[in-house]
Amino acid sequence: MANEKNHGEQDLGEQARVRREKLAALQAEGRDPFQITRFDWDITSEQIKARFDELEGTPVRIAGRLMSKRGMGKVSFCDLRDRDGQIQLYARQDEMDEADYKRFKKYDIGDIVGVRGEVFRTQRGEMSVRAKEITLLAKSLLPLPEKFHGLQDRELRYRQRYVDLMVNPEVKRNFVIRSRFLRFVRAYLDNLGYLEVETPVLNTLSGGAAARPFVTHHNTLDLDMYLRIATELPLKRLIVGGLDRVYEIGRIFRNEGMDPKHNPEFTSVELYQAYTDFHGMMDITEGILSGAAKEILGGYELDWQGERLDLSPGWPRVTMADAVKQYVGIDFGAIRDDAEAVAAANAHGVELADSAEKTWGNALYACFDQKVEEHLIQPTFITMYPVEVSPLTKRSPEDPRLTERFECFICRSEMGNAYSELNDPIDQRERFRKQAELRERGDDETEMLDEDFLTALEYGMPPTGGLGIGIDRCVMMLTNSDSIRDVILFPTMKPLD
Repeated sequence: MANEKNHGEQDLGEQARVRREKLAALQAEGRDPFQITRFDWDITSEQIKARFDELEGTPVRIAGRLMSKRGMGKVSFCDLRDRDGQIQLYARQDEMDEADYKRFKKYDIGDIVGVRGEVFRTQRGEMSVRAKEITLLAKSLLPLPEKFHGLQDRELRYRQRYVDLMVNPEVKRNFVIRSRFLRFVRAYLDNLGYLEVETPVLNTLSGGAAARPFVTHHNTLDLDMYLRIATELPLKRLIVGGLDRVYEIGRIFRNEGMDPKHNPEFTSVELYQAYTDFHGMMDITEGILSGAAKEILGGYELDWQGERLDLSPGWPRVTMADAVKQYVGIDFGAIRDDAEAVAAANAHGVELADSAEKTWGNALYACFDQKVEEHLIQPTFITMYPVEVSPLTKRSPEDPRLTERFECFICRSEMGNAYSELNDPIDQRERFRKQAELRERGDDETEMLDEDFLTALEYGMPPTGGLGIGIDRCVMMLTNSDSIRDVILFPTMKPLD
């Protein structure tokens, strides 16, 4: 195996050397491609194919990368890939300047060219461009790695996304859909009267979610700061200030493990609306996800993680207690004692985290987390979370052990998290205090006490609904991707050295 690797490295070195020699020869002739500043193309490959009957015989200018070459003496065929797709080039020596044709014969796969020609169909019926002039616009000094073809080396694809996009056109579809989804979310919220805002990425406190932050240092202030783990608390300050409907789409940073559903930096949309509650947020969640599927994919049905999903509006809304009763068999509604709740959970093989208090609410949540999520395939809203795991959420008037919170699950994945926001500053301070106690006991994913946020609440925040949706996971669903790294252009990777 070592000999094979060395032989491959030698081949790559030889190919790179030959390409540099070709570049040097062009530069010596005064034809340095890197001195060319622009090429005014007027059409793309897919536009030619879509309008072929109309365009046949007309002159065009097209630009892109050479992906293959097939030479037969005085006639050459090439595949040119541009932003939209791929089209064949047909070049004949007697239809071009002879010197230009000879130079073109020396071009390599991967070179970027501009072509002036006309649209025509070959004898075999393939829509093509008959080249009159081919200009080298950029020399590819490295050959395209063969291992990219066939999507065999996913790690290399993630590390060198530029090559992945270059040689695997189907990968581009994921990121086109991602862009379309972001546009849809913005349009949907803008049409509801929301205002898009921006809040700080660097903060002196970490809050808004249960997560471990990244720590950095501000040299001028000689101050440790945190990369945001959520945009929640700044956005709710804006609700206090009178911006009644706000949202932010932006990067979030959490110093956590990596797996197919998690990347240390990811994109979320968080939105807050005054004078509504978590029921209003359910309507918006369903509207965004079902509406995006309809607009981008053309319908409500799609495949993801081996499941056929139906995102048609009208998703079921189930309390956590009812879901646990259905799938685990414990009726938490009939249990009033903490010890009894914990014992019931233990009897079904559910263990509470070491840092968690042995309470009714933590036992309910542990049962759901460990035994129920795996059953939630079709879109489902799970509502009424225990107060212990919802420190920023308004309590339920019917049962103070619970909060007006939901999470949306699709195909065993949490897709959105929303609250009727807690606006009682006295209750909020007490919950922050309990979070601080957990932090002192070693749980570094708990909320920090934010005095300025409590001050904002003391000025008065109206009843408010808030929602957070992970953009990356939604794009995974819309593209039928099984890894978050397939929908992030540059995912976090461990350095090779």
